[in-house]
Amino acid sequence: MNETFFPLADLLRRKLQTSLVVTILALSVASTLSLLLFCDRVGLGILSTGDIMTKGLTAVLFQFVTFVEILVFAVGAVIVTFVAYLMMTQRRRDIGLIKAAGCPNGLVAGYFMTELLLVIIAGCTLGVLSGIFVDYVVSRSGDYQFIQGNPNYWLVLLVFVTFFVLALVFGMKPILDASRMSPIKALSPLIYFGLSGKKEFKPLSDHGLTWRLSYRSLVRRQSATLRIVALLSIVFILTTVVVAGSIIASDSTVSWIESSSDGKTVAIAHMEMAAQYDLLRSKFSTHFDQVERFNYSDERFAISPDAIQLLKNIPGVSEIDPRLILEEHIREVGNFTIDPETLATLPVGDSREGDSVIIGVDPSKLSLHSIQGRTIDAGSLSEAVIGDSIAHSMFSPNPSKGISLSNPLVQTVGIRGGSFTIVGVRVDPINNGRVVYVPIQKLANITDVVYTNIVFVTVAQSADFTTTVAEIRRNMTEANPNLDVIEIAHISKKNVGFLKSIWSTIMILPLFVLSSAALCLVGYLIAALDEQKKEFATLRALGGKSKLVVTSLAFQSSIILLSGFGIGVSLGIVVTLVILMANPLVSILTVLEIAAWLFSALVGIFIVTLIPAFSMAKSPILRHMI
Repeated sequence: MNETFFPLADLLRRKLQTSLVVTILALSVASTLSLLLFCDRVGLGILSTGDIMTKGLTAVLFQFVTFVEILVFAVGAVIVTFVAYLMMTQRRRDIGLIKAAGCPNGLVAGYFMTELLLVIIAGCTLGVLSGIFVDYVVSRSGDYQFIQGNPNYWLVLLVFVTFFVLALVFGMKPILDASRMSPIKALSPLIYFGLSGKKEFKPLSDHGLTWRLSYRSLVRRQSATLRIVALLSIVFILTTVVVAGSIIASDSTVSWIESSSDGKTVAIAHMEMAAQYDLLRSKFSTHFDQVERFNYSDERFAISPDAIQLLKNIPGVSEIDPRLILEEHIREVGNFTIDPETLATLPVGDSREGDSVIIGVDPSKLSLHSIQGRTIDAGSLSEAVIGDSIAHSMFSPNPSKGISLSNPLVQTVGIRGGSFTIVGVRVDPINNGRVVYVPIQKLANITDVVYTNIVFVTVAQSADFTTTVAEIRRNMTEANPNLDVIEIAHISKKNVGFLKSIWSTIMILPLFVLSSAALCLVGYLIAALDEQKKEFATLRALGGKSKLVVTSLAFQSSIILLSGFGIGVSLGIVVTLVILMANPLVSILTVLEIAAWLFSALVGIFIVTLIPAFSMAKSPILRHMI
């Protein structure tokens, strides 16, 4: 018989088992590949050089996503090894039959090695195609249209080769072991079903038949049972980290971005300045090609005092906040600290330089939410709040450059001839977090730009926002036809939606892994049914009800699931607390939402595992007595 035709015909004969193995392998490959491709597209991959979001948010996301990628890959590897082990171990009886017919060891190993290769190639290929398709669909969604482009095919090759090798290595071992066995040993039920030779469980009473059947099946298949519990534990660790971490981190990071603007605030600026300000805020969620340098100090952008006075006279306006936006070269100013143990003087920071958007503000009208430190004092002229991208690029330790200590809150930032003490660090979407807020009076003194080029207007809560904005627009057009009104909420909603979409996508992609785990448990229960089918058929023939099959397998499934769930969720919570950012936002609703997701995953997997039980309960008794 042809060495390729026999394995192919054998796989087609076992359609359910073959399709189950191929699907599980494909889901594992697809989940890993789609997550890697997505992270690479949004600039969160190891080799990515993204220019969206802020460095602080990117660092939070990168840390979280890297850990999730490792977990997804680890779960995929465990699933693949379990599937290869389960598939090839249960072929030992077939190997024994072939050897008993006189087939030499080498030919037996060749047949089943070909069968393993066919399954691995089919599963990995289907997984790669599915992963690329998912990445294509995600990248074409409304929130990610800017990241369209060809996927990183090196990641495709890496994932395919890795899972191919894992499945091949762990699938070869049972084949080689079985090919060296004697036909009698290979045909033994203890070997075929993976049963232990220990004494059977002694019943505690005459009742509890379902419990005794379930318990005996689990303890007799110790190796496979321990493997599936370990697999489910790792899967629920991943699920807990992804669900809990994503929800908590999403709520925390979204609150940072939402705090950067008020929904009832508009800005007034020259048309060109207004377009530039929109671009500065849109950089957070949209990729832009290299933009020409903008001259913020152009006198055409000055807003006259008369226009500001008109704003004060408009009904419904509660506050006016004139600001000055410039782009300047800034420098880090180092400091010193005392080691509390040795009392030695240690340098803090260095003298790094760079360009940044500078926003001059009135401290008495400013309330900036900072993730570190505080906002600028109302009467201060020499304090500054910096964006997190500035903090990460210019005020963070860099051992490769000999900077072991750096802390923006004990350092100052230099702008032209002036210096400002840094009192806070904030996540700010403006210019991807490369922004510095300083008092407008001192900024005007050191730059000789004595006018404002943008004015923020807050509409009173009691006033109708649309009507008031229309009145502001009409008055500004009369004062200067070149003035434009910017609705802050529009781009803010876009930035918040983009950030939420990233967290949602990260949370959804590992569902492939959950599906793989559910199918692995189904495969395990199918193997258990194969062992117990004559036993169940006999019980049914003697008057036992069909529900005995369902309840027994449901009991086995629940024991395995709850064991994996308890271990996985406990360890997952610990891991989540370790990798979360500092000061996360957690509420009662957040905890309830996390619990609902985890409980839904548990119930969903349990329901899927009942399919083979119902299938056998409805099948004819004689079919399983043969």
